[in-house]
Formats: sequence, structure tokens, C-alpha cells
Amino acid sequence: MAVKNAMTADFLRSAYGGESMAHMRYLIWGHVAAKEGMPNIGRLFEAIAYAEYAHADNHFRVLGDEKGDHTVAAGAVFGVGKTSENLQGAIDGELHEINQMYPVYLETAKFQDEKGAKIAFHYALEAEKIHAKLFQEAQHYAKEEKDMPIEEIYICPVCGFTHVGHPPDKCPVCGVDKNKFKVF
Repeated sequence: MAVKNAMTADFLRSAYGGESMAHMRYLIWGHVAAKEGMPNIGRLFEAIAYAEYAHADNHFRVLGDEKGDHTVAAGAVFGVGKTSENLQGAIDGELHEINQMYPVYLETAKFQDEKGAKIAFHYALEAEKIHAKLFQEAQHYAKEEKDMPIEEIYICPVCGFTHVGHPPDKCPVCGVDKNKFKVF
């Protein structure tokens, strides 16, 4: 399905760029956490990196058969610090997506009747709310130079829904069966 409206296409490209950078940034910060003796926080970063990949994949796919070069403007946190600092960068990025970016992108997709973009933006927005809370919890431990005590982390490969511990039978965001979740 091709995107009909230039503004929605721009928002999809921007979201793709931002999610792609978050994916890589979280992998890098996960390695930092593991080196600092916080392997569970490292695993949390790795799991959420996978969710960000799912978001980027959704945005890319909605663009469909669009071809050509585009300059992509996407906000991003740069730099590597201690894990507690990296978590603050992650929190800031997630809160930007929750409070600024995705609500505007989602309303634009609705207004322009871009069904695929509406679904992709909705999926990302719902997952980012969970990510922000998990990163805030992890930061509480990291500030005390302790690892976060967490169980397995489940990521829905369709929408990026993230769950710690025993997952629900079906994804509450997109409905996919828990057997398809990726486990970290």
C-alpha cells in the first residue's frame, strides 16, 4: 500500500530514522551496562532495541514501493556515558516520542486517512509508553550502581509490545499470539 500524502510519508521516514538510531544506540548502551556489571539492564536495552527494530520495520514497510533518496530529519540522543546517564538519554527519547512525536504523527495519519501509517504509529506509541517506564525503573537501580532484578523480557515482533515476566496469551496491542514473542 503506497502512502498518498507527502506529510505522512515524511513522518514515516523521520520515525524510521529515529527508531533505527534508537535500535543501534540501545545495543551500544546495553554493552556499556553489561561491562559495568549490570547484565540485566544490558538485556533490557537489547530487548527494547529489538522493539525499536520492529517499529522501524513497520514504518519502512508502510512506505511501500517508494524509491529514491531522502534526507531524513530525526531527533536523537548521542553520546555514551555511565549506564545511569545512558538510561536518562533513553528516557528522554522515549518521552519525546510519547509526548511530542507520535501523537502528532498519529493524528496526521488519521487526518490524511493513511491506514498503514496510523497502525504503525499507534503500535510504536503504545510500546514506547512501556519502554519509558522500564527505563525509569532501570535507572533507579543504575543510580545505586545495582543491576535491575528482572525476569525474561518478551517482545512482540509485530508491534514492539514489551513485557517482563510471564506474557499475556495474546499481545494486547496487535493481538499476535505469545508464541511469536521474542524472548530476552
